[in-house]
Amino acid sequence: MTDELDPDAIAERLRHSGHAPGLNGDDLSVHSTKGVSHDHWRVADTGMVLRIPRMNQWGLRAEDALAYQAAAFERAAASGHTPQCIAVMAPDDALPRGALLVEEIAGRAPHLPRDLPAIADALAAIHSLPVPAGDQLPPLQVHRNPVSSTLQTIEEQAAFLAKASLDPESEAGIRQDLDWARDFAGQGEPNFAPCLVCTDAHPGNFLIDDGGKAWFVDLEKALYGAVPIDLAHVTLLTSTGWDPDCRGDLTADDVELFYQHYLGLVGRERAAELGPWLLPLRRLTWLRTITWFARWKAEWSDTDHAAMRDSRMAAHIRAHVERCFEPGIIVETRRDWLA
Repeated sequence: MTDELDPDAIAERLRHSGHAPGLNGDDLSVHSTKGVSHDHWRVADTGMVLRIPRMNQWGLRAEDALAYQAAAFERAAASGHTPQCIAVMAPDDALPRGALLVEEIAGRAPHLPRDLPAIADALAAIHSLPVPAGDQLPPLQVHRNPVSSTLQTIEEQAAFLAKASLDPESEAGIRQDLDWARDFAGQGEPNFAPCLVCTDAHPGNFLIDDGGKAWFVDLEKALYGAVPIDLAHVTLLTSTGWDPDCRGDLTADDVELFYQHYLGLVGRERAAELGPWLLPLRRLTWLRTITWFARWKAEWSDTDHAAMRDSRMAAHIRAHVERCFEPGIIVETRRDWLA
């Protein structure tokens, strides 16, 4: 099945939970181990999937990470573009970090750029959800100041640049953008209200169903923050090559059409609020991702790390990260905001 987890023990837990009576270990099958933080097991023909954490990138305790994700799934479900969370399985000997039992979405990986409008539709629905009152926001994070919040993450990850064995030209380009970010962060914050955002909105985290509808299926990092960061994360090259089953280089026209489609969905007033921030937050999102890649190279790329348990995905990530650090690719990416 997969490493140290015992399918029979997990099946027993599911039987006792009342969600899968009569289930046996042989009825569980590995659906995917591609995720850096999670494995997914299909629960027979019940229409449910076990979302099994293997690590938490924010360093949360297992119980807190489960509670965070459960809240994110619950709040996003009203969009009609995310799976329902059916149950929370607390950590025990069978599931050391616990698990979420979630609705299985029957779908395929997006085709790029063809499915970008469907992804824009999903994001617009998620972003339009009402934001709870202040005392109801936890446990989800709130980035009321998305520029400084994103810069804080970038700074933490940028500490790994010197340890990532980068080409000097590549590292110099990243550090030039880092200098820009530090200066930009002192110039103020967006005046639009935060909304529920996906954060990890790379195309591989979406599924396309038979009707062409896009579903966002990974709510580990959902929080209340800035829409332009989600829009950037869908379309940057660092994202469009991340998943081996969903990859493709987008042209400038592809990216422009995606933004135009999204802005057309949210209305003229909202589009006018977001407009001035689309490019600078795109630049910050690239910095956030490329410095995460540096941390990955320096800290997580070892084959013994939990993030590298899937050999196919590990090989793909290595190749993709190395490509994104190539000097020519960094020059091409930065042309978005330097041209």
